[in-house]
Amino acid sequence: MRFTKEEEAVSPVIGVILMVAITVILAAVIAVFVFGLAGDLESGAQKDVRVQVSSDSAGNVVFVIFSGSDLGSISSLTASNGTATSDIVFTGAENTTVGAQLPTPFAKGDSSVVLTATFNDGTSQVLAKT
Repeated sequence: MRFTKEEEAVSPVIGVILMVAITVILAAVIAVFVFGLAGDLESGAQKDVRVQVSSDSAGNVVFVIFSGSDLGSISSLTASNGTATSDIVFTGAENTTVGAQLPTPFAKGDSSVVLTATFNDGTSQVLAKT
């Protein structure tokens, strides 16, 4: 059988369209990933404060300030077990020095106790969680 007319396939056109579509989708995914991470990084760096979780003789949670270069920039420390009425706020330089013990009335193991620091620049950071 002899063909007198050349027939062109459609596959090169479809191939180009698919390659362009894949490139656009890949560029969009990369842009979202890069710009999404950049936004999170600008929200503030981690502060350097280390806290040790302990308990007293009654079994209540006690936070002990262990170390950190950002201790001097803490304006307040808040201990919470998840209910707004039971937050305990520690202020003053005596509570932000190495070795300071921050006792709470929350029993260790009864609920999750979180110690959050608020810094002079307005940022806050969770320091410890039981």
